[in-house]
Amino acid sequence: MHDHSVHVQCGDCPIRHRAVCARCETDELSQLEQIKYYRSFQAGQTVIWSGDRMEFVGSVVSGIASLTQTMEDGRRQMVGLLLPSDFVGRPGRPIAAFDVTASTDLVMCCFRKKPFEEMMSATPHIAQRLLEMTLDELDAAREWMLLLGRKTAREKIASLISIIARRDAALHARKRSGPLAVNLPLTREEMADYLGLTLETVSRQISALKRDGVITLEGNRNVSIPDLDRLLEEAGDDSDGGMLV
Repeated sequence: MHDHSVHVQCGDCPIRHRAVCARCETDELSQLEQIKYYRSFQAGQTVIWSGDRMEFVGSVVSGIASLTQTMEDGRRQMVGLLLPSDFVGRPGRPIAAFDVTASTDLVMCCFRKKPFEEMMSATPHIAQRLLEMTLDELDAAREWMLLLGRKTAREKIASLISIIARRDAALHARKRSGPLAVNLPLTREEMADYLGLTLETVSRQISALKRDGVITLEGNRNVSIPDLDRLLEEAGDDSDGGMLV
């Protein structure tokens, strides 16, 4: 569903300095303006089904989406999260590899696929930035595998909070020193689903992290992190490891 009520000039865009257009000059941004449009999705709505033809590529402007794959027995496996500034779709690949679903209300800045591919071949700034983002995505995928694999329940919860907090801090150019305040965009149920834990375990581990002073909570969603390095230790990561984006 197109949302014509949303229109942001590229220069005012909240993801401008982290998205695929981050290195673009003014004239290149003007070219992108000609081929972009916004789409909004409600929480739970499918953005694209695996195997469908992709008519667009684009960036998450606000909200979070999940990447999932349906296995042969019908179970759905979560394979990652798409956070603001993350890129959806692959230039040169006509078919979607994963289901993309809006976890929260979602706004995307989309580009018609063919014009974007043409512009990419003529604009080294876009191709260079997309390569950087692809390498970041590879790091994120490796971290996600670690997160879902060998980590304890406590480490999984700490890891997920730290991934979201670090991205939020980078997006808003916040310094890592001092407390970090972040709005958790996922419900406890979604966290449990994504991490392969029960709802009770998620609630218990969040309470334990709060009790131990690793995080403080205001309501269910507002999390304050007094010391990011302490949270990274709880996540089983060193202070410069993992997906520091």
